[in-house]
Order: sequence, then C-alpha cells, then structure tokens
Amino acid sequence: MRDVLYLEEREQAEALLKPQRIEVLRQLAEPRTCTEVAGLLGQTPQRVYYHVKQLVAAGLAEQVSERRVRGITEGIYQAVARSYWLSPRLVGRIGGARRARDELSLGYLLDLMEEVQADIAALDRTAPELPSIGVSGEIRVPAERRQEFLHDLQSTLQDLFTRYGGAEGDAFKLAVACYPKGDNHE
Repeated sequence: MRDVLYLEEREQAEALLKPQRIEVLRQLAEPRTCTEVAGLLGQTPQRVYYHVKQLVAAGLAEQVSERRVRGITEGIYQAVARSYWLSPRLVGRIGGARRARDELSLGYLLDLMEEVQADIAALDRTAPELPSIGVSGEIRVPAERRQEFLHDLQSTLQDLFTRYGGAEGDAFKLAVACYPKGDNHE
C-alpha cells in the first residue's frame, strides 16, 4: 500500500468524492471483503460491492485476494493508498486563462504549491533514504521594509542556486513560499 496516491484524473476524483465511498475506502485500509465492510458500516453487501467496484475501476482500491465461502468466491479488497491528494488542476481556476506567471502574484504561489504537491506525491516513499527538509516560521516585517525583506530573501536564495547549481550531484528542488498570514493582528 502506498502512502499517497495523487489524483489527477477526473474519474478518480468523482469516484472518491462521495461520502459513502470515502467510508468504504476507510474500511479498506485493511484487506476486507464487501460483507465485512457492510457489517462494519451497517449496509447491505450489495451496496458496498457497488461502491467497491467503483473504487476499483477508478484505481483507488484493488482486489488483493479471494476466498471461497459456502461455494461462492468472495473478493478481498484493500485501498491502494493510506491517503489521497486531489490535484488542484481538477478543480481548475475561475476566470478563464491563467495570468502570466508573476513571482509576486498569488496565482504563481498556487501554481508552485501544486507543483510541490505533485513532486512529493511522486516520490518513492519506500526508498531507504529520502533526504528532505521542511521549515516553517513566521516573520514580521514593517510595511516600509517589505520590499527590502523580499529583496534579501530573493538574493539569499539566488546565492544558494548559484553556489549549488552545478550539473553534478543529486538534484534537489527548493521551493519557498512567502505570503501574508491570514490574521495579521495577533
């Protein structure tokens, strides 16, 4: 079972975004039959089977084995991932065509976060070593020093890109997001 399945197909999103299917998928975190899931959810096996078939068709669950019970073959199903990330591309943007990618625009920041999300979802989480780092913090900058701060940040990052931007060695992606905090009056 994968840690994350990044959903980029509309059919996958449509199959997942139904409350009953989400509950079925949660129960399939462990391998189970439709009858077992039905018992846990208080539903009929036929109803659960319908939802499981939709999840399997969308690639969100899979049959992992089967067993014979009273002359009937019963499938054992499991979710293919522990969590599912929905690509923002599936929702789209309101207002038609995207504006030019301006590094100081929120649209660019949304595109960057979408790219980071896709890159992380594509990593091989079973690899013995995934050298990575995540840093988050809050910086308070007076309005009159905002441009100075953004320039310093950009210069610092450009220095790193210049020092370590050679053609040899392991490639790492560095993405920095700087945006106004929702509640600036704490």
